[in-house]
Amino acid sequence: MKTEQLNRFAGFGIGLASLFTENVLAHPCIVLRRQCQVNYHARHYHLTPFTVINIMYSFNKTQGPRALWKGMGSTFIVQGITLGAEGIISEFTPLPRELSHKWSPKQVGEHLLLKALTYVVAMPFYSASLIETVQSEIIRDNAGILECVKEGIGRVIGLGVPHSKRLLPLLALTFPTVLHGVLHYIISSIIQKFVLLVLKRKNAHSHPSESTSPVQSMLDAYFPELIASFAASLCSDVMLYPLETVLHRLHIQGTRTIIDNTDLGYEVLPINTQYEGMKDCINTIKQEEGMLGFYKGFGAIIVQYTLHAAVLQITKIIYSTLLQSNV
Repeated sequence: MKTEQLNRFAGFGIGLASLFTENVLAHPCIVLRRQCQVNYHARHYHLTPFTVINIMYSFNKTQGPRALWKGMGSTFIVQGITLGAEGIISEFTPLPRELSHKWSPKQVGEHLLLKALTYVVAMPFYSASLIETVQSEIIRDNAGILECVKEGIGRVIGLGVPHSKRLLPLLALTFPTVLHGVLHYIISSIIQKFVLLVLKRKNAHSHPSESTSPVQSMLDAYFPELIASFAASLCSDVMLYPLETVLHRLHIQGTRTIIDNTDLGYEVLPINTQYEGMKDCINTIKQEEGMLGFYKGFGAIIVQYTLHAAVLQITKIIYSTLLQSNV
């Protein structure tokens, strides 16, 4: 009974540690990555973790720790809106939320349509949340936690903060937002299933069920899932990084956002891009910043996933030790 309770506690604890890393510990990396992505002025591309850590230290020194944690509440709100929208749409339409084992191409198409509709609903709020995470702390007024909901609704009905004429209509943002969201979902789903399959086969071969210790069976129950979702997020983020850069630049255009100078670690910069749309944005980045312009801030992803891997490893060691002492 004691072991069973510990197992349950272990599962909960491991899941919590992973969630905490993904959403809280990783947030400074997400803030910096987004600031680098939208900073078309930047001469330093921050492609390695070393320059990223250095600039994080500079921001922390000049503006205090809040500079790296801004907009965290709004990212949770966007996740909540996405989940809620998906639930409501699947409730009122025949579109399936989950795919059954015996899926058909029609089912897959309907499931992806549900995802696409969800991204469309969440889009104005994602836009507002993006602004909150990249807007410089120096000129920010202390917005409330629900500011991104207010801004998102304002964007849809055309009210709220006065934006410039260069602001792209939500219709122009729909295709790149849905494309990025659906591709991210497809890539991460495929990789997650594949990694899980490989790990379960490997575990079955390395220790047949009779010889499995309680410690090992607990690790086999929880860790493959976590490793699979870690690999899935990492691969989809890396593969779609150039598209994400384009998406963020289109979302931020014309919103009168002022960001931190990612070259110096102090001072601020306005965002004055004039992209006509997705195609023009891709061509302009290629011409003016080169192919590596699509990968500005890539070092932040390396820092983010190194942190995540370290937390997974530490959690694994802690639970192995705890369980062994209780067995």
